[in-house]
Amino acid sequence: MNPLREKIVKDTLIWKFCAYGFLKNLKLFEPYLLIYLMGLGQDLFSIGILYSIREAVTYFFEIPSGVLADNYGKKEELMSCFVFYIISFLLFFIGSGFSLLALAMVFFGLGEAFRSGTHKAMIYSYLERKGWFHEKTYVYGRTRSFSLIGSSLSAFISIIFVLQLPSLRWIFLVCTIPYILDFLLIWSYPAFLDERQETRFSFSSFLSLTFDRLFSILKRPVLRKILLSSAIFDGLFRTIKDYIQPILILLFLSSLVMNNSPEGNEAMVKVYLGILYGVFYIFSSMASRNVYRLHRIGSSCTLMNSSFTLLGIMFILLSFSISNKMTIAVTGLYFILYVMKDGRRPIFMDICGNWMEKTERATVLSLDSQIRSVVTILTAPVAGWIADNFSLESMFLLLGISVLLMERFVHIREKAPG
Repeated sequence: MNPLREKIVKDTLIWKFCAYGFLKNLKLFEPYLLIYLMGLGQDLFSIGILYSIREAVTYFFEIPSGVLADNYGKKEELMSCFVFYIISFLLFFIGSGFSLLALAMVFFGLGEAFRSGTHKAMIYSYLERKGWFHEKTYVYGRTRSFSLIGSSLSAFISIIFVLQLPSLRWIFLVCTIPYILDFLLIWSYPAFLDERQETRFSFSSFLSLTFDRLFSILKRPVLRKILLSSAIFDGLFRTIKDYIQPILILLFLSSLVMNNSPEGNEAMVKVYLGILYGVFYIFSSMASRNVYRLHRIGSSCTLMNSSFTLLGIMFILLSFSISNKMTIAVTGLYFILYVMKDGRRPIFMDICGNWMEKTERATVLSLDSQIRSVVTILTAPVAGWIADNFSLESMFLLLGISVLLMERFVHIREKAPG
């Protein structure tokens, strides 16, 4: 390791950035969310609607939250997102009907909107302040790897909770603990990371800034393609990632020799899911931490373009594997998708950092999340409807073909020197 990277690794605030991601990703409910919602009587179409509600709220608040962070302070905005998350977890804990679950999704969406982009903008600012901006791929890959370690640990720990707690709903109450700790961690960040440009809030000024920033970003063709490539990839992944739960349950039950006790079968499936998610995230963490090494074989633009095409191919292969009940192939393809998604994010941050202005970082990254929300809003109910009325393999086949058709519209070119 070179001396600069040794210095980065030892930096106290970099460690806080890593701890933030670790705590944020202790979502113990994640391997079981779709199972939990189905257990409350929601079909896949209704679950798609719930996901769309979450994404719609995120969509409407993404750009305003980014402008608020860029102009009125990042710390306070980031702290508020954890308040929204905690309220969401409490509503999931007490909720049973569609209305309360929808309200829980509303608060979760607010948390996503107020979080996305803001912490990354803080990292950018700190790297510039220290003169380390050229190491952004390495630093972001490292901080993201800790987030994924948190996800992996969360998946393994969740096995203990789902087997010992009275019911799955209690896991949402446990999730409030790391989010309270993350709230306190952000509170301890130095004041200079706020980068407040306005001291008094003006609604008219806020609206003007919002539209000015939005038009300024979208009128740049390359930045627009970068954001579309990132958002479509991540949005489609968010749409399909939880489908691993019912798919693997069906495949496990049909291919494994299990005991005759329904309770035993249910417990075994939960253990398998927890272990699978844990393993997925361990390798995703490794990919995120080491993705900068791929620059030896290709530029960030090349890697981002290639991974988008590979996404479409993976969806088509998943359709074939599910249709033929190939349990190992389905698991392996999901594994590759998880690793690709988390390895791709530092690459996006590297390209995006070269094209956006310093004063619009939180806004640009919020726009990325907003477009991703639009993709999920549009695809989640449609995907759920196709899965309910046709089959899961049909859903993956159509998504795969769509991705391959879109590839030419999001192909990113290299930035010219200077």
